[in-house]
Amino acid sequence: MKFLKNLFKGILIIFVLLIATLYITDTDYLIKAVRTIYLNGYTTAYLEDYKKFDNQQVNNGQAQPWSNHKNYNTVKPTERLAKANKDWGTIAYVIIKNDSIWFEEYYDGFGPNSKSNSFSMAKSYVSGLLGMAIQQGHIKSLEQPVCDFLPAFCDDKAKKMTVGDLSTMSSGTNWDEKYYSPLSITTRAYFDDDLAKVMNGLKVVDEPGQAFKYASGDTQMLAMVIEKATGKKLYKYLEESFWKPLGSENATLWQVDSESHDLVKAYCCIASNAKDFARFGKLYKDHGKWNGKQLLDSAFVAKSLVPKFPESPQYGYGWWLQKKGDKNFFMMRGHLGQYVIVEPTDNIIIVRLGHQKSPDQGVGVFTDDIDLYIDEAYNMLEKE
Repeated sequence: MKFLKNLFKGILIIFVLLIATLYITDTDYLIKAVRTIYLNGYTTAYLEDYKKFDNQQVNNGQAQPWSNHKNYNTVKPTERLAKANKDWGTIAYVIIKNDSIWFEEYYDGFGPNSKSNSFSMAKSYVSGLLGMAIQQGHIKSLEQPVCDFLPAFCDDKAKKMTVGDLSTMSSGTNWDEKYYSPLSITTRAYFDDDLAKVMNGLKVVDEPGQAFKYASGDTQMLAMVIEKATGKKLYKYLEESFWKPLGSENATLWQVDSESHDLVKAYCCIASNAKDFARFGKLYKDHGKWNGKQLLDSAFVAKSLVPKFPESPQYGYGWWLQKKGDKNFFMMRGHLGQYVIVEPTDNIIIVRLGHQKSPDQGVGVFTDDIDLYIDEAYNMLEKE
């Protein structure tokens, strides 16, 4: 009995020392990481982790359901697609043709209205909100300095950084995009209760506006700029600018760092479903128009869908760009293989949501699963 008491006391002392060490070394965010992710059996963020975090609701207005195509669900998934969906844990696969649902299928207990984490697909929304803020006169132009809104970025190279640099991932900061390292700034940003403090600690180490480097921190800074410029919380700005006007069928959730600081994780973490995510792809496909109304400036949309840097043709302003043969795709992309893929000439939108992507993972590259989801969608469409 005495042995057990001493053992328990020893474990308690070690635990207290460990917690104290985390606070002393400013890594106490790992406590939340353990509670929300690691103790749930995951090594990184996962599709339904929004349930473990603080969120703010983004309300929908008058729902505008997608119509079903005349050939709705008449073609079955190809054998290759079915295998990929099983192997990589797809939860939703949707093909929209001529603005009608041509095919949809859901898996693993998820359905048409089930919520799952957008991850970095949220970046496209934030870039769109930048366009809206410029359109409404809150921000002068893509060339306005970030320093006008965030005083932490007014020194040396930082004072040259523009809001357009943030949208095109060319800030020149020392952000390091690592998802699986518990000590990376990406991990800290995901779990820290004071995200603005984390962002204001970044340093601009390279000349801004010169080269593309994928950095979630750029989008987070852009969100802080938009909030400062508009005087509105970003989740409310999304609600009034896009979520309601686009006729979303469901309210959504956007993760925030904490109830007290109430700053959205702007680089990620909108919890919604395939068909509501697809609406933003349709808006850009239609040059910023929705139901005949010019919701977002067409010039901004057009600029968003071409690369800023010739040596980095894969990225525009918040959107990924891929050329395959004679087809030009633009897409929203997120961690673990969340995609809204648009081919405007063919009037096709492909949405895939799921637990993982193909194993050839990398930051800022197109993984093999993207080609598969595109190729097999077109193979299915050819059977119509």
